[in-house]
Amino acid sequence: MQSNFRYAIPAIALSLFTLCYGTAQSKKEQRTFYEIKVYHFATTEQEALLDHYLSKAYLPALHRAGIKQVGAFKPLANDTAADKRLYVLIPHSSPEQWVALPQQLQKDADYNTIARPYNNAPYDAAPYTRMESIILRAFRLAPQLTPPRLKGDKKDRIYELRSYESATEKQYWKKVHMFNEGGEIPLFNRLRFNAIFYGEVIAGSRMPNLMYMTSFENLADRNAHWDTFREDSEWKILSAKPEYQHIVIRNETILTTPTSYSDF
Repeated sequence: MQSNFRYAIPAIALSLFTLCYGTAQSKKEQRTFYEIKVYHFATTEQEALLDHYLSKAYLPALHRAGIKQVGAFKPLANDTAADKRLYVLIPHSSPEQWVALPQQLQKDADYNTIARPYNNAPYDAAPYTRMESIILRAFRLAPQLTPPRLKGDKKDRIYELRSYESATEKQYWKKVHMFNEGGEIPLFNRLRFNAIFYGEVIAGSRMPNLMYMTSFENLADRNAHWDTFREDSEWKILSAKPEYQHIVIRNETILTTPTSYSDF
């Protein structure tokens, strides 16, 4: 009974996914479904346990399950933050792959052996203070994850995760339109922002919301790109259009660096 209940919620979620988004997509139309797992932690002991679990157990198990490009990032502000975070970006080819993953992990002997310190952590020494998941569907004009084309040292890279929240669903879809049909994605491409993904948040604590991630060689490179963006004539025309006014009520920007075990 307990084993069946463990997978009841994912099964229900899959039914809702299928109802809302369908699964019969042609290869040309297929969009990636992203999961962003956010681990909140407070101590160096928790961080060490999370790093061991993710680098030695979880990411290798995802690779064996056919998920080859997994990102793992820590915010620049972690050192001084009370609520420290670790972000894991997982691209799924379909809702079915996302729902099936927990069962695959249960059957992976290597994963279960290596993950014991994490899975068997005592209640008063948990590896995190809380964990959350955000589920997204890739934008129509950016259907797949794109690893960055960066040349510098990985340790210097900056990955910028942004979320744009709207007051209503109607305003949210206008912002999605701005990225797609409006031309904001081609603008980012032309200015070489090395975008990793663009996604519609379809399940999460903040909605309606969209998120995307761009990547840069270093912090100075990131700042220079945004200076260029703000002065770009195409952006000034796009952002001044009446239909795109007052469609975002909150923009959260999180600057992160990749962990040593991140795939990109």
